Amino acid sequence: MAEKKKIKILRIINRFNVGGPIHNAVMLSAFMPDEYETLLVGGHPEENEASSIHIAEKYGIKPMLLDDMKRRPNYTNDKKALKQLKEIILAFRPDIVHTHASKAGALGRKAAFDCKVPIIVHTFHGHVFHSYFSWWKTKLYQTIEKRLAKKTTGIIAISEIQKNELSLKYKICKAEKIEIIQLGFDLRPFNENKTENREKTRASLGLKDTEIAVAIIGRLAPIKNHDMFLQCISSVHEKTTKKVVYFIVGGGEDFTSIDEKVRVLKAKGMDIRMTSWINDINIFNAGMDVICLTSKNEGTPVSIIEAQATGIPFVATNVGGIKDIVSENNTGYLVELTDYEVFIEKLLLLIENENKRQEMSQKGWPFVEEKFQYTTLIAKTDSYYKFLLNQKNICA
Repeated sequence: MAEKKKIKILRIINRFNVGGPIHNAVMLSAFMPDEYETLLVGGHPEENEASSIHIAEKYGIKPMLLDDMKRRPNYTNDKKALKQLKEIILAFRPDIVHTHASKAGALGRKAAFDCKVPIIVHTFHGHVFHSYFSWWKTKLYQTIEKRLAKKTTGIIAISEIQKNELSLKYKICKAEKIEIIQLGFDLRPFNENKTENREKTRASLGLKDTEIAVAIIGRLAPIKNHDMFLQCISSVHEKTTKKVVYFIVGGGEDFTSIDEKVRVLKAKGMDIRMTSWINDINIFNAGMDVICLTSKNEGTPVSIIEAQATGIPFVATNVGGIKDIVSENNTGYLVELTDYEVFIEKLLLLIENENKRQEMSQKGWPFVEEKFQYTTLIAKTDSYYKFLLNQKNICA
């Protein structure tokens, strides 16, 4: 009997930097059922970003890297990347092209549409419709996304909030075209060997048992709003008698600006350490006591999911789809973006109150264990692919 033809998926991601989209793309490339064959392609990380190729390689995925897939719009680079994507499509002959995030979504969907790929799927890992650009540029991107949506078979939102924003607030497409599939991760390492990992991390960082470790993890970029973090911890420093050590984990375009502000605070007696990117974030997390997030906009912030998986309480701004990924007031606190005083109050509470930290710590893993495991992501994506394949009368 002849072997059944596999469904081919070309998965396109913006670039192989550290963040939620790469985890999602790798899980979907590595663990989809055997009836699928996946080719993962994307651009290189930017100069000030850490590479995430090691994440793909960890799960046996060898992605194809595109030199001209750049984050910022550039006519020459974009034209070359589009041409290369079309060549890949014609050679690979995918049944599904699935793009992740904005640049990959724009170039990948145009290439797929021009090459008459039967099914085109796009995942919004966030959106750029507020807090990123000027109003006119935001309006331009909104118009582009509306046009791209017409060329797309199905759109995936990663939260209920995001679906409502895309369909009702920004009117990118009708709600019926949008499927909600939350991100999925391999979260087991965050819940394993926590005592051992905590001792290992704190020893390597020279942290005493009496010291409270607070971290913010993510790109050093304007959208992540590190200024708010620095202002809030400066106020906390004046109010607490605890010895607190603050960690800024990540790299990016705002490094120099943030570093200058950190130097000023350190001169006032604060212990703030900039660590750049950390690969074994599960081991690092175990050594922390509180995780912070101060973003102006988010899709599904990985650092908060990983914090809950580790059992580390958080204080985060209530933006984007974050409300859909937390158990508010149980695993951590959400604060409105402009409410610095409440952010300071909640952070101070977690720093001062070990019992509250322990109470919240026990609730993190049960909340994320099934909801954000990659197995749930795989099952829902498989089901959605089959739905779209059946609509096109393509056998799965």
